[in-house]
Amino acid sequence: MRKWFKNKKIRYLVIIVILLVLVAGCAKITDEKGHILPEFIISLSTSFKDMMENDSWFSALLVWPMAQIVNYTTPYVTVLGAIITVTIVINLLTLSFTVKSTVSSQKMQMIQPELNKIQEKYKDRKDQNSQMQQAQEMNNLYAKHGINPLSTLLVTFLQFPIIIAMYRAVQRAEAVVNAEFLGVKLVESPMYGLKEGQIILFIIFLVMAVAQFGSMMLPQYLAKKRAEKNRRGGQEEPKQSNMAMMLPMLAMVLILAINWPTAMSLYWMVTSVVSIVKTYYIQWRYIDNEKV
Repeated sequence: MRKWFKNKKIRYLVIIVILLVLVAGCAKITDEKGHILPEFIISLSTSFKDMMENDSWFSALLVWPMAQIVNYTTPYVTVLGAIITVTIVINLLTLSFTVKSTVSSQKMQMIQPELNKIQEKYKDRKDQNSQMQQAQEMNNLYAKHGINPLSTLLVTFLQFPIIIAMYRAVQRAEAVVNAEFLGVKLVESPMYGLKEGQIILFIIFLVMAVAQFGSMMLPQYLAKKRAEKNRRGGQEEPKQSNMAMMLPMLAMVLILAINWPTAMSLYWMVTSVVSIVKTYYIQWRYIDNEKV
C-alpha cells in the first residue's frame, strides 16, 4: 500500500476524489436517499441573480450555465442527449488544456525505464551532492524529451473546478431530477433498482462501471502499444503497473455510485465514453503523428 501511494500522480488523483466526496457531502444539498432538496434544484426560471444572492459565486458562474444547458436541451434531445451535449461542449472547451497533459503522461511512461536507471544509480547515495546530481540527470532527461513533469498536475487542478461544476449541474438540473429514462426514474439509485426489480437502473450502473474502467485503462493500453513499437526499435519497454493503482479509485467511484441517484451513473457513463473518444483523438492527432 505504501509503494502504491508513493506514486505522486495517483496520490493527487486520490486527493481529488476525496475532495469531490467532501464537497458533495459538506454542501448538504441532498436528503438521506441522495435526492436533491427542492430549494437546490435549478430550473429554467432560476436566474443568475438568484444563484449569486442565494447560493455561491461558484454555482452561479459554473454550475448554473451547465444546468441550464441541460434543462433547455432535454425536451429536444432527451435527458441522455442533454447530458451528452453538455459533456461534449465542456470537453471541447477544455481540450487544449488536456492535449499536452496527455502527451506528457504518455511520454513519462515511455521514459520510465531510463528514470528507473537513474534512480537505481543513486539508490544508495543519499548525500546532498548525489541527490542534486540525480535531480539534474532527471531534469536533463525531461528536457531531452520535451516533458514538463508538472504539466499533468497543473492541468488536473485547473480541470478540477470544472469537473465539480459538471457534477453539480447534472445533479441539480430540474430536467435531470424529474427525468425518466427507459421508463424508470433517474432519481432512484442502482441499489434501489436492484432491490425493487427495476433492473435497467442497475444495468446503467454496470455500463458506467465498464466505461469508467475503459477510460482509466485506455491511456495505459495505448502507451503499451507505443512501447511495443519502440521495443522493436531497440528501446526498453516500460513497466506497466497502473492497473493496481487505478482499481482502488474505480472501487471508490462504484461504492458511491451504487447508492446515488442513477442520473449520476448516467452522467459518469457519458463522461467516460467522451473521455475514451478524446483519448483516441489525442493519440491519433498528436502522439502518433508526433505533432506535440
